[in-house]
Amino acid sequence: MGKGNETNTKGWRSNKWFRAAIPALLLHCSIGTVYCWSIFSQEIADYIGFSKGATEWAFSFAIFFLGMSAAFLGNVVEKDIHKSSLIAAICFASGMAGTGFFIYYGGAHQGSMLALIGIYVCYGFIMGVGLGTGYLSPVKTLMLWFEDRKGLATGLAVAGFGAAKAIASPIMQAMLDNLGEGGIYKMFLILAVVYFVMMFAGHLLLKKPDGWHEPKSKEKGQSMMAVIKSKPVANYVGIWLMFYINITCGLALISQEKMIVKCIGLAGAVGVISTVSAVFNAGGRLGFSAWADTMKDRNTIYKLIFVLSIVFTGIVMLTGGIKNGNGNMLLTVLVLCLIFVVNAGYGGGFSNVPTLLSDHYGMSNISAIHGLTLSAWGVAGLTGNQMASWIVNNFGTPVEIEHALPDGTVEMLTVNPTGYQTVLYATIVLYVVALVISLVLVRPTDKALEAKKAKR
Repeated sequence: MGKGNETNTKGWRSNKWFRAAIPALLLHCSIGTVYCWSIFSQEIADYIGFSKGATEWAFSFAIFFLGMSAAFLGNVVEKDIHKSSLIAAICFASGMAGTGFFIYYGGAHQGSMLALIGIYVCYGFIMGVGLGTGYLSPVKTLMLWFEDRKGLATGLAVAGFGAAKAIASPIMQAMLDNLGEGGIYKMFLILAVVYFVMMFAGHLLLKKPDGWHEPKSKEKGQSMMAVIKSKPVANYVGIWLMFYINITCGLALISQEKMIVKCIGLAGAVGVISTVSAVFNAGGRLGFSAWADTMKDRNTIYKLIFVLSIVFTGIVMLTGGIKNGNGNMLLTVLVLCLIFVVNAGYGGGFSNVPTLLSDHYGMSNISAIHGLTLSAWGVAGLTGNQMASWIVNNFGTPVEIEHALPDGTVEMLTVNPTGYQTVLYATIVLYVVALVISLVLVRPTDKALEAKKAKR
């Protein structure tokens, strides 16, 4: 009996699902809720007495510090995943609890700058550090456990990050509806405890394979920059720029998604479409990365993402889908297809970057190099939303459209069809630039070159 128990214990301790996949999902499904910001941003603004625009910077700071902490703490993750995953759990949960406290303070002191700055610090900086370290911690471990299906493994975890919004949004909305007065800060305090438990469990379970040792190669002992310089520097610059542009374009469209959906006459289905687009986001993370496992060169996936994005953006541009979609079934479907394709490509760009980097630069410094590359996410967090907002505010004229409510009454919605349509002109140019970069700057991997020679 004792021997059987010992065997079972050893089994789960050396099982790739218990030691890599499940902890990765626990970590990523927690930190991925950062994308639920739109669910409660207006409630925060109203409760503390500031405009929504003022509070929106908390989300931008969170994404910025996610990228920056990943870039600067990548070496910590490389050396000790247990330390980094614990840092992630503590920072994310304490940042969330701190956000709840400053929302409470802002409710008692309407218009207090201390409350607003406290939210920036807690949601933006402290949670941002938790996001960056939590995002990186399981990635290399997954690739070590799933050596033959690296894309599938990283896609699974990163899909958890993308699916977190779809899972948590209805829960958060229900909490806001049922917690009564001050429900917004109570929600943050409750979820801080829940997510700490989830992330701490992930921290305890996360483990590299038994017997894993860093390979003895010329990479060992080299600095991260030395490894990057082992290939033409333009190769890494190309990967960084592809990643940055894909995120910027994704955020530009996703940030306007709610208003675009209202613009084409589907105001009553905004919540459903938001959930479906989140599913496409998560599906793209898993599907594109698993597909890349079958390819000789993972950069092919990025080429496909950019081509699909260009084609659907171009179709909606040429048909004026956003401006003319209200009441036109075909144009409405085309706009929805664009939203879903961009969401899938946005997610796929995230899940493929660590495996693409490992194919080019090896596994020895992958956490550090991946962390540096995530700085593109941080910069895009400050440029994607803002670029789209600037275009919408400076092009076109807001108009009012009718929306029928379930009770039979009609409400008027203010939208800017020309502004949303103009955003597409910017994103298609950027997608074309990204496609050119993927074709010109990012070189084929050694594996791809060997396969090409073998065919000859």
